[in-house]
Amino acid sequence: MKKAKVVPVATTQEARRHWKRHHSSPEMLDNNWDDIKHSTLSERGGLKEAARCLKCADAPCEKSCPSQVDVKSFITSIANKNYYGAAKTIFSDNPVGISCGMVCPVSELCVGGCNLAATEEGGINIGGLQHFATEAFMAMNIPQTRDPSLPPLDQLPKSYKAKIALVGCGPASISCATYLARLGYSDVTVYERDHHIGGLSSSEIPAFRLPYEMVKYEAELMKDLGVNVVTGKELGKDFTIQSLKDDGYKSVFVGVGLPSAKISPEFRGLAMKQGFYTSKDFLPLAALSSKPEMKLAHDHANKPVAPPPRFNGKDVVVLGAGDTAFDCATSALRCGARKVYIVFRKGFTGIRACQEEVELAIREQCEFLPYYTPSAVRTDPATGRIKALELKSTQTTEDGESAGSACVSCCAVISAFGSELADGPVKDSLKQVVDLDSWGYPVVDPSTQGTSDPSVFVGGDLGGVTKLTVEAAADGKLAAWSMHQYLQQLEGLTVPDDATLPGFHTAIDSVDLSVDVCPGLKLPNPYGLASAPPTTTSAMIRRAFEAGWGFAVTKTYGRDKDIVSNVSPRIVRGSTSGELYGPGQGSFLNIELISEKSQAYWEQSIRELKADFDSSSNVLIASIMAGYNEEDWTILAEGAAAAGADAVELNMSCPHGMGEKGMGLACGQNPDMVEDICRWVKAAAKRTNENGEVVSLPVFAKLTPNITDIVDIAKRAKAGGADGVTAINTVSGLMHLDDEGQAWPKVGKEARTTYGGVSGNAIRPMALKAVSAISKALPGFAILATGGCDSAAVAKQFLHAGAKGIQICSAVQNQDYTVIHDYKTGLQALLYLEARDDLKGWNGQSRPMESSKANPWVKPEPSLDTNEKLPDFGPYFHKKEQLKSEQRAKSPLPMKPSESYGVRPAPALSSSVPSVNDIVAKAVPRIGAWYELSQEEHVIAKIDPELCINCGKCYMTCNDNGYQAISFDEMTHIPEIVKDDCTGCTLCVSVCPVIDCIEMVPRDGPYIPERGIPIQN
Repeated sequence: MKKAKVVPVATTQEARRHWKRHHSSPEMLDNNWDDIKHSTLSERGGLKEAARCLKCADAPCEKSCPSQVDVKSFITSIANKNYYGAAKTIFSDNPVGISCGMVCPVSELCVGGCNLAATEEGGINIGGLQHFATEAFMAMNIPQTRDPSLPPLDQLPKSYKAKIALVGCGPASISCATYLARLGYSDVTVYERDHHIGGLSSSEIPAFRLPYEMVKYEAELMKDLGVNVVTGKELGKDFTIQSLKDDGYKSVFVGVGLPSAKISPEFRGLAMKQGFYTSKDFLPLAALSSKPEMKLAHDHANKPVAPPPRFNGKDVVVLGAGDTAFDCATSALRCGARKVYIVFRKGFTGIRACQEEVELAIREQCEFLPYYTPSAVRTDPATGRIKALELKSTQTTEDGESAGSACVSCCAVISAFGSELADGPVKDSLKQVVDLDSWGYPVVDPSTQGTSDPSVFVGGDLGGVTKLTVEAAADGKLAAWSMHQYLQQLEGLTVPDDATLPGFHTAIDSVDLSVDVCPGLKLPNPYGLASAPPTTTSAMIRRAFEAGWGFAVTKTYGRDKDIVSNVSPRIVRGSTSGELYGPGQGSFLNIELISEKSQAYWEQSIRELKADFDSSSNVLIASIMAGYNEEDWTILAEGAAAAGADAVELNMSCPHGMGEKGMGLACGQNPDMVEDICRWVKAAAKRTNENGEVVSLPVFAKLTPNITDIVDIAKRAKAGGADGVTAINTVSGLMHLDDEGQAWPKVGKEARTTYGGVSGNAIRPMALKAVSAISKALPGFAILATGGCDSAAVAKQFLHAGAKGIQICSAVQNQDYTVIHDYKTGLQALLYLEARDDLKGWNGQSRPMESSKANPWVKPEPSLDTNEKLPDFGPYFHKKEQLKSEQRAKSPLPMKPSESYGVRPAPALSSSVPSVNDIVAKAVPRIGAWYELSQEEHVIAKIDPELCINCGKCYMTCNDNGYQAISFDEMTHIPEIVKDDCTGCTLCVSVCPVIDCIEMVPRDGPYIPERGIPIQN
């Protein structure tokens, strides 16, 4: 009987303090520039979040993105652990995709339109997923290349050799230059004022939001295409736009931002030495002091930077309510401020900063002073430094007087009232060549980014419309297209009206996925649609081929005398994934029969499809079915061959309905019938080719798993002359029974049902067993696998098990035909990575997990000066943070990883990239009988305390499932392996929620089982 607990409130209050997680205070932020964004995801978090995405039709997230990134496509790839495919999608439409993933105000953009925002769980963390995927690809260190399907540089017209200059190396210019280089322009130069690259992304966005390494990597991807970057050259001082034109530059893009800060009159005459900073003063100093590589660039140029401001536990006031003001506020805490006051003229509803920035400031305990504006500054007479700021209310009384005043004690004031193009060399350079508006800004055509000078284009903040990094990237993309049109027109060449630009490309995209299946059958890629709902009509197969599928198997058809009509409902979601609603179902059950369309329809469809799709790019397999009747099989096979099918699949495995008519399962469970039918069809499936030669079509027997030994059936199919088999068809099952004992699906008033075919991931283990067993028994025999493939990683498992092609149905039912893009890039990446010895420790596209919960894609901080095991809650968390704070106080720069990814030159391939055929059956030699397994080499579990989240799941499963080999501290909740008791069963790994938190390591010494009662000799 469950009894109620009686505990004093004082006790629970003390317990709350003990168990509370991640409660930080401002003093712990001093010199802590680590990534603290709540959106940052580990691999575990990324996979779970990507799985939530609905991958909507006409997705509003994409429509809300200024750079038009195909959001649902890249999230699909992440969910399938294809991080390269995700990065390719992102970088294709946004060359500064890492920066945007880290700093985009997604609540106002893509996430603002997410359809899941209409549900209780809310919109998808799109920014975090974009950041995760692009940084995962960055760790692969693979350079960008120009798409080889485009005309080679030496074959392009001379217009592509035109000199092009871009001024400012911020996101707008990086985007513009990248697209110009992808198009084939070979003389592109970016001029940057500073000795580091990245523009405001580097100098004014704090390191805890956007590390310099990310921005530098985006510039490296641009430079991979041959773009030249010249630093230390400032517009208006070292050159002008006119001088660039005089030097032969045919087109110029200006993306220098707004270089001057707006200053309120109260602060005229004050400077940094008195404690007054503009955002243009403060943020670059904070950035240079917190981004080691950026500081190093200045050191190499012999341009040392000023030390960062140190507020030494005093209070700071920040003026403004935009994103920049909030960056200043949270950065001031990291420069030692005790407290930061954010002062702004309007109320909270007037805050212009994005939701993400405001939430961070609240979490870090910044103070907000709305409805105030500065009125006077108090300074220390002796030092001249600011000691207080007088404020007056912006609200007024009925008499029109200010409603009040306030005075804030502070050591510094940071003004973040915005930026402008003030009079000076930049403005002088602009007005020499382009028209300026009444505010002194360039007049820009927002549809082209062009100016009054047809050769000059403007983007980013300077254009007057853009306010965000992603908008600057979009400006650069549009400008690249417009510059392309302009430069081609100079040479009298025309450009299509359809504004499309080349996407992202690397050596991975050139990996060949073709596979030789058997004599007479080669697939352009190993992915095909199974004979199932996705191939219901010829029009659907046509769309699938256009999407990129390598092959398709028609919906199974028979002779007209055996025509069927389906019942409804007939296809339902599975129960194997729990109460999961929406896509991502782990299984389906169907009671659908074969095609309702006639034999003539399918033969005509085959003729039409083969007339439009060559076998070198798309293979079409005809799926036929009949009873145990030689004439019927012969007529169907001859018809399919005459229509032009590339191969024939014999459906002898449909688990419901057809067996009752003596077809499908009724034939496939009888070895003699299988052999006879294969022999009949092999003799009939022939046609005369264009050379007058009679050729025999490849024949595949589709096998049922609803039998004792599928290998015996495969052997008999081969004996009958089949060139291969398809394994496996659906597994007979019963999926749902409701509270009234009625099944789902249920048909008619009597709510009757039948055993249906279970498909999807739930049958993958059976399919892998069948494929590997057949491959082991019949080496080299062609196998087309089907049954639960939903990603490139799973496809590779089937290939390793012995398959040469993979048929897919349930994954398409979960999504649509477009998943093929993810499957192809995913397999290309997996094959390519096998040829890189420096990535041998990776599991597919997953890096080995590092002991850093916040972001496992970077190295952890140096070990703390303690032997204590400190979990991340309560007093232990505070002690850990205090130790980190003490270590940071000793370091002039933030602790950063010693290992850097995305450096150039990128590592070369260590060997040739394997082909698909090279990896077929790679796993088979290691699969055998239980007694072939080593009885001496044992392992035990090892828990990483830094990755552990203290849930105790490992302890629970070990405790109640046999071994009691894990202890669990009642105060720290740290689990520990009792090595002598651990039997290496691996249950703990199976239920642990954190990837790589528990690993299995070799046991020291022999394994001595606990026999209970000693064995009597």
